[in-house]
Amino acid sequence: METEIKAVHIKRTEGSALSSVKKFGLEAAEKANAFHRSFPEYQVTPLAELKNLAAQMGVAGIYVKDESYRFGLNAFKVLGGSYAIGRYLAERMNLDSSCLTYEKLTDGAVKKELGELTFVTATDGNHGRGVAWTASRLGQKSVVYMPKGSTAERLENIRALGAYASITDLNYDDAVRLAKEKGEKNGWIVVQDTSWEGYEKIPGWIMEGYTTMAYEAFQQMKEKPTHIFLQAGVGAMSGAVAGFFADVYGDKERPAVTIVEPNKADCLFHTAKAGDGKLHSVTGDMDTIMAGLACGEPCPLGWEILRDHADHFISMPDWVAAEGMRVLGNPAGSDRKVVSGESGAATMGFVAEILRKERYRHLKEELGLDENSRILCFSTEGDTDKANYRQIVWDGKYPSL
Repeated sequence: METEIKAVHIKRTEGSALSSVKKFGLEAAEKANAFHRSFPEYQVTPLAELKNLAAQMGVAGIYVKDESYRFGLNAFKVLGGSYAIGRYLAERMNLDSSCLTYEKLTDGAVKKELGELTFVTATDGNHGRGVAWTASRLGQKSVVYMPKGSTAERLENIRALGAYASITDLNYDDAVRLAKEKGEKNGWIVVQDTSWEGYEKIPGWIMEGYTTMAYEAFQQMKEKPTHIFLQAGVGAMSGAVAGFFADVYGDKERPAVTIVEPNKADCLFHTAKAGDGKLHSVTGDMDTIMAGLACGEPCPLGWEILRDHADHFISMPDWVAAEGMRVLGNPAGSDRKVVSGESGAATMGFVAEILRKERYRHLKEELGLDENSRILCFSTEGDTDKANYRQIVWDGKYPSL
């Protein structure tokens, strides 16, 4: 079993071709945010400024966007699923997406013209919960397939929103294929945050929806971050957020972007390491505690952005994420407490390790972290598996090395 952190660094040549990030830039984010603001439940999630932690770790600032407050669902994923479903309905109704609102989608016209629709997805938990919540709020149906190893708590959270949901005996990527097959057979609409040939529009909308999170953080930050750390499953969220900041600041002036993955599901790490222009997948059970990141096949749309606008790719064992959960849940001094789940705390765990441990000094230097660094992380979920959260934070499960 591998217990060490591994890194790949991307070196760019002057004048290298860069992918367009306008689709996930400031203008697109403002449009997505306007849609999310139209929901009665909308509130800007907190940005925790961890001054004492930053001082202890020898950097200028550490900021954590706390998505456990998002729409009462304890995770950010609803941003993508809701926006994609909204855009899909608007397109079917010939509505201008710039006028897309919750009120417009629930005024009865959609149901009258389109009838009751069923949205289907595969999920490790948070994405399916967001799709089920949106379908319920808009008067539609949802079907959710979960990979083996999914917890009963996450399953019941989805069922509580009216979805038909079940845990399969498949890994995540095969569960995605099952959702696709069921959608084609039954005329359901697949809402998946990974793309494949012929299926790019809805994943693109999901990624655009994720930019609301980046847009809020951008407005909340007093100064430009020098470093952004993003966790990745298929790479949709990380691609969208990296694209947003590249558009806002320009690629030459943007913050350094580091992508973090579990070593049991590090498909982006392997893709970056190969550097051959091909996507590289990871197979098997991918039994990591970072359930939301347990994805073995990269999203082509996400990788297109990360290939050109991310700088470092990290593969790390589970104990690093557990460390991040403890650091955020036990704040230094008067810092704000952040309840962060296994996937949400992945980046903070990595940051804490390389800033505190002498054996990772080389990584700290390669990432350009010093006393002037202002670090931005996204805690993408709260304690979505409460029993496991307590075992890690209270009982010391997955101790650090």
